[in-house]
Amino acid sequence: MRKIWILTKRELRSFFNSLMAYILLVAFLGFSGFFTWISGSDVFMVGQASLQSFFGIAYWTLFFFIPGLTMGLLAEETRSGTIELLLTKPITDWQIVAGKFLSSWILIAIALLFTLPYYITVSTLGDIDHGAVISGYLGLLLMSGAYIAVGLFASSISKNQIVGFLLALLIGIFFHILFGILAGNASGIIGNILNYLSLSTHFESIARGVIDSKDLIYFFSIMALGLLGAEYSLTRRKF
Repeated sequence: MRKIWILTKRELRSFFNSLMAYILLVAFLGFSGFFTWISGSDVFMVGQASLQSFFGIAYWTLFFFIPGLTMGLLAEETRSGTIELLLTKPITDWQIVAGKFLSSWILIAIALLFTLPYYITVSTLGDIDHGAVISGYLGLLLMSGAYIAVGLFASSISKNQIVGFLLALLIGIFFHILFGILAGNASGIIGNILNYLSLSTHFESIARGVIDSKDLIYFFSIMALGLLGAEYSLTRRKF
């Protein structure tokens, strides 16, 4: 665990030593702030003390931002050859993958932490459902973890950052949009399976304040599959 944390801190430093972390934070706060407070569906137009407008825009903003964050995690190291140097260190492939995953997840958590003033402000406007707010933030963190794992896998099988970005976005579209659309046009067992595969189904359930074990299993399963896929991709490079 110590080696994973060392790798995590290394990646976090690289984020903040470049413009990546600052661009992500500014862009995320700009988009979320505009649609939460200024746009036509903002907090004031909704007419109740709720952060549902924020969770709705963050759900889409993070979907597009996370592939941009993860596209270079392994692809750039593969292109530049530094991944071979990293693999010669006394660390396992899993530790490399886990360290890069945690650093990205922590960066997303920092971005969400900067939105806490939204919560404080809205709570002064009326009686806010604190449980729904907490579960909404939990839903965003779980969704982000799933897409980071997908993005990490996409980055591990590509030497080009743009390809990694597009591949992560393509995989994400299935979970974010297509499975839900297909579920609406299907029935029976197939419809139930497609509905379960739709990420929006599980996110909306948690965002409403209903934390079900099947939703947690869903998100952690995507994370596990993405991380295992990235680890396998690294292991293949050794041979």
